[in-house]
Amino acid sequence: MLGEYRITGRRAADISASIERAVGAGALEPGQLLPPMRELAAQLGVNPNTVAAAYRTLRERGVIETHGRRGSRVRPTPATTGRERVRLDVPAGVRNLADGNPDPALLPRLASAFAAAAEEADRRPVLYGADPVEPELSRRARAAFDADGVPDGPLTVAAGALDAVERVLVAHLRPGDGVAVEDPGWGRVFDLVAALGLRAVPVGVDDEGLLPDPLLAALAGGARAVLVTGRAQNPTGAAVGAPRARALRAVLAAHPGTLLVEDDHGHGIVDLPLHPLTGVTHHWAFVRSINKAYGPDLRFALLTGDEVTVDRVRGRQRLGPGWVSLLTQRAVVRLWTDGAVDGPSVAAAYRARREVLIGALAARGVTAQGRSGMNVWVPVPDETGAVARLLHAGWAVAPGARFRLNSPPAIRVTVSTLSEAETGPLADAIASVAAAVPGRGYV
Repeated sequence: MLGEYRITGRRAADISASIERAVGAGALEPGQLLPPMRELAAQLGVNPNTVAAAYRTLRERGVIETHGRRGSRVRPTPATTGRERVRLDVPAGVRNLADGNPDPALLPRLASAFAAAAEEADRRPVLYGADPVEPELSRRARAAFDADGVPDGPLTVAAGALDAVERVLVAHLRPGDGVAVEDPGWGRVFDLVAALGLRAVPVGVDDEGLLPDPLLAALAGGARAVLVTGRAQNPTGAAVGAPRARALRAVLAAHPGTLLVEDDHGHGIVDLPLHPLTGVTHHWAFVRSINKAYGPDLRFALLTGDEVTVDRVRGRQRLGPGWVSLLTQRAVVRLWTDGAVDGPSVAAAYRARREVLIGALAARGVTAQGRSGMNVWVPVPDETGAVARLLHAGWAVAPGARFRLNSPPAIRVTVSTLSEAETGPLADAIASVAAAVPGRGYV
């Protein structure tokens, strides 16, 4: 069952540590079955309750999962072996279309904004006990939320979208709770859910986002939270339209106790309107990152939600980092005030690059998805082989395994810096590995 690896330990903490070390080192692989508790207890000469406590710790840490009589297995995506390791080492001379980064040429200059913020900090230093949110930032952010139909609620700032999502999940959920996640979806979310000891419940997506019927099944099956990307969904580029939003809101209205977390991943880089789902559940959070449009290193996201949720997030922040630097907040305000990013132009640039590639692939009999954002998702019959052959041909793309739970094999192509001249040769290379896979939703 365990091959050459031997679990050791006499205490629950030692047994769980032995298993977790093996998972991290690869000696125990994802999906591998662990010994039944009584069997392992007999091998180690300990009480079965000790092994039960060790397994419970591992479940809470997201390392293993238990399915009743089918036993306990190493999680398919254990927190100790994150999906970020499923990436390519891109050799020199290979075109990198795998990294998911924005086009640096479309990012704003930051020097003047931070210089202005620093001058203000000299005049008006931020000290302990200050309001954690810059008033002008709050005013402008609230106006933008109102314009997009996001319900009124208190506002705070987090160190990026994933930081905000983690704080919201921790504020409401406990280890073992189910979280409905998009599949394909953001790989770091899968890792985060596992690391928090939560249970990922995959829900299929198409070009319009989450599919209502699978979401209904997930919530009926006990999932306590749902994570939704409104625009520029990573990796498929899905964007929730008005009809799909109505259908999803109806599903959520039937389960008002669900924690809803919306990630406006495409803010500033997408020209499709937002159709928020918030307002039909008791607890909700809406996360808006500015990193894609203004620069990943800003590590900055706005968070609004119901009063209980935001209050819990703020309270936990006070016990850790305290607040996100007001120097950064003031710089962001300055960027907004100066119109440093021409959102429609940025969105048009990414749209053009997506559409040219998708059109070129369609002309070669290959169906691809990419309704918004900077990525194109291409189903392939053999994901590993496709990535390897494309790399040999001079193109680095992201393996779909980083973004999938139950959905079929695919590759993700980041088009943010793709030139028109490159599109034809890239489409030829992809067509040679995609074998004209029929289009489909991910269910």
